[in-house]
Amino acid sequence: MRLIVRCPWLFFMCLFVLILNSACEDTSQKTSEILSIPMDLTIERFDQQFHGSEVEDIPRLKIKYPFLFPEKFDDSVWIKRQKDSLQLLLLEHVEDQFPSMKALESKLEVLFKHIKYYFPKTQKPRIIGLINNVDYQSKTIYADSLVLISLDTYLGPNHKLYEGIPQYIRQEMDSEYITSHVVDKFAEFIIQPIEDRSLLSQMIYHGKKVYIKDLVLPNTTDAQKMGYTQDQLNWVKDNEVFIWQYFIEKRLLFNTQPSLSKRFVDPAPFSKFYLEIDNESPGRIGIWLGWQIIKSYMERHPKTEIQALLNLPAQTLFSKSNYKPRR
Repeated sequence: MRLIVRCPWLFFMCLFVLILNSACEDTSQKTSEILSIPMDLTIERFDQQFHGSEVEDIPRLKIKYPFLFPEKFDDSVWIKRQKDSLQLLLLEHVEDQFPSMKALESKLEVLFKHIKYYFPKTQKPRIIGLINNVDYQSKTIYADSLVLISLDTYLGPNHKLYEGIPQYIRQEMDSEYITSHVVDKFAEFIIQPIEDRSLLSQMIYHGKKVYIKDLVLPNTTDAQKMGYTQDQLNWVKDNEVFIWQYFIEKRLLFNTQPSLSKRFVDPAPFSKFYLEIDNESPGRIGIWLGWQIIKSYMERHPKTEIQALLNLPAQTLFSKSNYKPRR
């Protein structure tokens, strides 16, 4: 007892160590539970099967992959595409970039183990790799238990085939972003749709998507979760106070003007404050702010179940978050 009185700092240090050890043990136990979930995934290479087959194989492929053969197209379209020079060129570069699927399959297995842990009703997905004419607006697709990955959109940001594509788009055309993009598409299936047109609702909706990545992609950097470079992430962190002040002073949060989405939510080379700093800023700053608001809410309400969080209306979540930028 005298030791505690004379050396209060020692008491608090011991208490801190006990709490830290307990937290580490809980995290370690959770990680073990997640990694023990059975999840054996294989990426089906539709691109290889399609371009490596003969004309007579098309009926078999249509049975195996009916969702990739719209009925409105005659078989002559597929026959022509099988030997199309551009398609074969894309296949060649995909083969160079992805000589093996093992590393990607391993990442996706870990990802879906985490998803299964936090969202138990999720079914083991069927994952298909394909070529999609470098359609960077549809790099990944998630539909129930089906995942489509356009491998030709992940050849690396500086790939010669991507010349002419804006830099802010190319920076995410790298295989390190695949799991993050899969989560984006998965999240759209489990988050309540935006309830109104306010900027705040959009910020919170997309912020929830990024927060899910905190749970299911624990080893992914914050920059990758946002689709930012590290320099872009550093910029928003350094300017968090200014960004928030601007949103409050301009009364943007509850504003429903459609132009606000293009300025602060939609993919863009930079966010549009209409100030000299615009070119220094990354796009989608509204999403980043929404993510910070959600993290602030969870710091104050740590026992909130993930599904309950995802169902919270934007205004309720915001008012209970007591969000304030870190100075």
